[in-house]
Amino acid sequence: MHMIAATFGLAAATFLASAVEFVEAFTIVLAMGLGRSWRAALTGTAAAVLALTAVTAVAGVALTQWVSESVLQLVIGTLLLLFGLQWLRTAIMRAGGLATLRDEQAAFRAEQEAGRLAGHQVRLGLDWMAFVVSFKGVFLEGLEVVFIVITFGLSATRYNPHGLLVASGSAVLAGLLVAVVGVIARRPLSAVPENTMKYVVGLLLTSFGTFWAVEGLGYFGNGESLPWPGQDWAILGLVVGGLGLSRLAVAGLRRTIKTPANLGDVESCASSSCS
Repeated sequence: MHMIAATFGLAAATFLASAVEFVEAFTIVLAMGLGRSWRAALTGTAAAVLALTAVTAVAGVALTQWVSESVLQLVIGTLLLLFGLQWLRTAIMRAGGLATLRDEQAAFRAEQEAGRLAGHQVRLGLDWMAFVVSFKGVFLEGLEVVFIVITFGLSATRYNPHGLLVASGSAVLAGLLVAVVGVIARRPLSAVPENTMKYVVGLLLTSFGTFWAVEGLGYFGNGESLPWPGQDWAILGLVVGGLGLSRLAVAGLRRTIKTPANLGDVESCASSSCS
């Protein structure tokens, strides 16, 4: 039962985090496909996926074979914590009204306008602008997915020897779902609650990152992982504590925004998204 719960949590967290990144990548590819060339956009997407697959395989094998468990927990936990805090900061500022919510329609229009103004250059029989922008967009967004897959997958291997496979499968499922829905809709997926998903994922990444980083501190002692009170139940406490603190932060930001003296600063921050 414990392994089933841990595996489900791993799959859910990876799926949500990956879906957020794939929605943003899909917006870029859609803009290039409709505005420039579908052939170039899809070729760039395929090339990025192949590169990401290679990065995942090499990094996963290297970390598994050459890094001890306690060091792996410390490194992965620290990176997850930093990554999660970045997502959580953005989500809190958006929920508090200090930063604008991401608008996929606006992002789509901006990408299309940039594509319209760019010159037309053909390389290898492809619209080079559409190819490069699609490759870059999918690869950069995908790198975050790879990072999440590797960190969650490797950390879950102590519960499930197939943890990396579960995480990879969840990410692939998220990508396929976004692609299928996007192809059917033929427009940016602005109806997806991306900001809420980013809030949830930020909490999960921060909580798991804190848990694993503290466990990994045992490397500086006897070389073994430090135990948490309540063991894995401590993760639930971290999630609840993080949710409470983040809601307090959101409430504080909203009260600050209502102060007339701060309205100018808020408008300036919102225009730049404060990210």
